[in-house]
Amino acid sequence: MPERDEQQITVSATALRAMRDEFQRFLMEYRFGLQEIETKISILREEFEEVHDYNPIEHVSGRVKSPDSLAEKVRRKGVDADFDSIRSSITDIAGVRITCSFTTDAYRLFDLLTQQDDITVISVKDYIAEPKPNGYKSLHAIVTVPVFLSTGRVDVPVEVQFRTIAMDFWASLEHKIYYKYDRLVPDELLAGLKDAADTAAELDQRMERLHREIRGGAPGVVSI
Repeated sequence: MPERDEQQITVSATALRAMRDEFQRFLMEYRFGLQEIETKISILREEFEEVHDYNPIEHVSGRVKSPDSLAEKVRRKGVDADFDSIRSSITDIAGVRITCSFTTDAYRLFDLLTQQDDITVISVKDYIAEPKPNGYKSLHAIVTVPVFLSTGRVDVPVEVQFRTIAMDFWASLEHKIYYKYDRLVPDELLAGLKDAADTAAELDQRMERLHREIRGGAPGVVSI
């Protein structure tokens, strides 16, 4: 009897290791897809600095969802817990956030990225043109980028977000508030957040006007 128990434990451990390895390979595709997008953005940034003497990108951050975060989203959305279902139903496993100085930079970079031959646009949500009711603003795009593995080509979905510094600051504050109150935010704070979003939008517009005056008024400078 003890021998049978030991065999059962060994089989279970082997099965768990196999599941772990398969899950790591699954996430590896998204990590490589993320790296491809980050490389494309890095090239665009370097070209702008070299050719236009201008950097439209303040910073770039990327992440692949953690196993716990992915499992929670699978549960919340009611997705079948197999890799094919997860792959087809959840498109933000890999994500890149590109923070720009100005709204025009966000749209310009979106166009330059999505017009590349190997990028396929799956969906776009323009929360800059049409903000969410709470004031959230950002340009979201789900794209696929090819990753070439030893087993062949895999088209990996990546969520790319474009926003200004002001939009990013507001979104960071909103996230902290919602986390602190476990999403049950008092009405007065929600009203304050909306007011802050309006102020941030006004600041973006004022800085955009100043930017155009500076870039447009300098001789020999290409207007970006």
